[in-house]
Parts: sequence; structure tokens; C-alpha cells
Amino acid sequence: MNRRLALLTLPLLLMLATACTADSEAPAPAGPATAAARPSPFEGCGGLTDGPADPDGGKLTGDPLPELTLTCFTGGSPVALRDIRGPAVVNIWASWCPPCRKELPSFQRLHERAEGQLRVIGVNTQDSRSAAQSLGEDFGVRFPMLFDQGKAFQRAMERSAFPMTVFVGADGGVRYIDTSGALDDAQLAELVRQHLGIAVSA
Repeated sequence: MNRRLALLTLPLLLMLATACTADSEAPAPAGPATAAARPSPFEGCGGLTDGPADPDGGKLTGDPLPELTLTCFTGGSPVALRDIRGPAVVNIWASWCPPCRKELPSFQRLHERAEGQLRVIGVNTQDSRSAAQSLGEDFGVRFPMLFDQGKAFQRAMERSAFPMTVFVGADGGVRYIDTSGALDDAQLAELVRQHLGIAVSA
């Protein structure tokens, strides 16, 4: 009797074991979208190299930007720094840098106030895309952003300070590099006036 009962229950036990194994190997349900899957908060980089030719016919005031190509945070074609049309203010930052976080809103306001007069460009460096994207979303940063996962830009400029802001003239020449710390609206406006000759209200 016991043997007959064991033979009858064996197939049932095998079915249960198979079901448990199948369930444990089933893929977990998809979680919330990652930062990489969300649309970028930053503007595209397509227009950074558009504009009139160098007004001085290739004669630079200051050194040129490094011969370096960086990816655009929003995708599209990589951007060759030497092809960027000035005047421009290039801010090198990282999400883990407290002074960078402090000054980013001032660069966004400069981008809004100086539209049509100069370009504001960010270079996110030594950072993760998700951290940079989250900070851009939280702070409402919209200006075009290049992504430098290492620190190629800083190495090429032979500077390692954070944050770093590079002022580029209409001819593409570097007019000034600021590494003094977090810049506010008034300081940015004064540096733009002094080094690029453009009046922007603070």
C-alpha cells in the first residue's frame, strides 16, 4: 500500500519541483526607467559649430581651443572643440564638485540672458551620465552639454582645477581661464564684459 501511494505521489512532486525552478528563473519585472533612458535635459550641440567665419581671417587672439573632439550629451555628431564658433563661455564641471553645483544656475541664467550674443557650453567631466543628468534636471540646466568621461579637456588645457571656465573670443581664441571658484551672476557678467567685450545684465 505504501509503495503504491509513493508511486502515485512521485509525479506530483516532480511537477511541483519543475514549477518552482521555472518561477525562480523567470526574469524580474522591469523597474523604473534609468537616467540613460530618460530624455536629456540639455540642448543639442548641432548649432555649436554654426555661424559666420572667423572675422579676423584666422588670426587668433590667444591660444585656440584644444584639438579635441567630445561627444554631445544629447547624442548626435561629436563636436570638435576647434570648430566651435565664439564668442563662448565654456564651463567644466562635475556633479560631485560643490562649487560646480553652486554656480551652474548662474551659467543657465547667462545662457538665457545672452542668447544671440554668446554661447554657453558645459563640459561634464570625470562624472557619470546619470549623475550629470539628474543635476541638470534638478537645477533646470538647459544649455548644450559635452561629455568628457575622463579629463581630456583639462589635460589638454594643462589645468586640473574644478570648476574651470574658459572664455573664448569670436575668433576662437582663448581669452581667459577662470579657476577662482564658484562664479555668481555679477562675476560672470563682469568677466564676459572684460574678456569678450559683451555687456550682459547681471
